[in-house]
Amino acid sequence: MLQEALWLQKKLKLHHLNKDDPFDNPTGAMATVFKSIVEADTNGSIMVQTFPSGQLGKDKDALQQVKAGVIQAGIHSVGGFASVYPLIGVLDIPFAFSNISKTYEVFDGPFGQKLAADIEKKTGLHVLGFGDSGGFFHLTNSKRPIHTPADMAGMKIRTMGLDTHKAIITAMGGQPVAISWSEVYTALQTGVADGQMNPIPIIAFAKFQEVQKYLTLSGHVFAPYVWTMNGNFWNNLSDSEKNVVTYAAKSAIVAGRGIGRVIEASDRGLVELSKNMKVNTLTAEEKEEFRRVAVPAVKKLIIEKFGSEGEEMLNAFLEAAK
Repeated sequence: MLQEALWLQKKLKLHHLNKDDPFDNPTGAMATVFKSIVEADTNGSIMVQTFPSGQLGKDKDALQQVKAGVIQAGIHSVGGFASVYPLIGVLDIPFAFSNISKTYEVFDGPFGQKLAADIEKKTGLHVLGFGDSGGFFHLTNSKRPIHTPADMAGMKIRTMGLDTHKAIITAMGGQPVAISWSEVYTALQTGVADGQMNPIPIIAFAKFQEVQKYLTLSGHVFAPYVWTMNGNFWNNLSDSEKNVVTYAAKSAIVAGRGIGRVIEASDRGLVELSKNMKVNTLTAEEKEEFRRVAVPAVKKLIIEKFGSEGEEMLNAFLEAAK
C-alpha cells in the first residue's frame, strides 16, 4: 500500500526568486506556507519541492519551464511574466493606489479575477493569485535627494527592462537602464547605474544601502508577483486537491503580504536603511508633480502598444484602484 501511495503521489516543483526563508522575504513566506498546507491537507497526495533564489534560471526561463510542464508552478515578477503576457504592463500606471491595503482589494477582487481569466485564456497557465513583492516601489540613488523630476536629470536608474518602467523613469526625468537582477548590486557599486527602484524589503535584503546614499519614498508603482501553475497539472488534480491548492495559495499570499509589511516596519526594513541612507518622503505636492508628468506618458505607451484591448484593461484597473 505504501509503494502504491508513493507511486500515485504528485510532485509539485515551485520556482521563486528569493531565499526559502519565511521570515526573510514575501516569496519565501509564500512558498513555505503553501508547501505546509498542501502537503498536510492533501494527506501527502501532493508533495511540494521549492526551488528558491532563481535556481532554475532567470524568471522568464523558469516561466517557460512552467508552461512546458518541466516544473509545475512559479511565483514570477512582472518583468519575467511580461515575456508571455505583455499586457501585464497595464498595472504600471504610476500612483494608481492611494494606500497599500487598496492593492489587496484590487487583486483579490473582480479586477484580479478578470486579469487572471485573460492570462489563462492567452497563456494556458492557471493563475493561483497575485502576491505582494514587498509593497510600493521607491527610488534609491547615489547622487542626491529626489524631490522633483528635475532632481532626476542625468541619473541612470535601473529598471527590469519593461517598456512601461522605462517610460516612467524617462517621464520623471531619469535615464532608464535595463540590468538583470543578479547584476544590480555590482552595477550600483561600480556606477553603471546611479540608482534603482524597488520596495523596501527588497532594497533591504539586497543590501543596497551599502552602495546607495539616498532613499526617496515615492511609492510610485506597485508590481505584484504573478503566481501560476501549469495548466495540464492543474487539470489533472482531483476536485479535492484543487480546493486545497487554491486556499493554500490564498493563505500563502496573505502571509507574504504580512511579511512585507513587517519587514517594512521593523529594524530589518526602513529603520535599518535609514541608518546608512538619507531618507525623504515625497510631499503631496511633490508627488502630484511626478504624477502629472508620468501618468500621461505611460497611458500613451499602453494605448499605442496594446490598442483598444490595452485601453479597456487599463480602464478596468484604474476604476478598481479608485
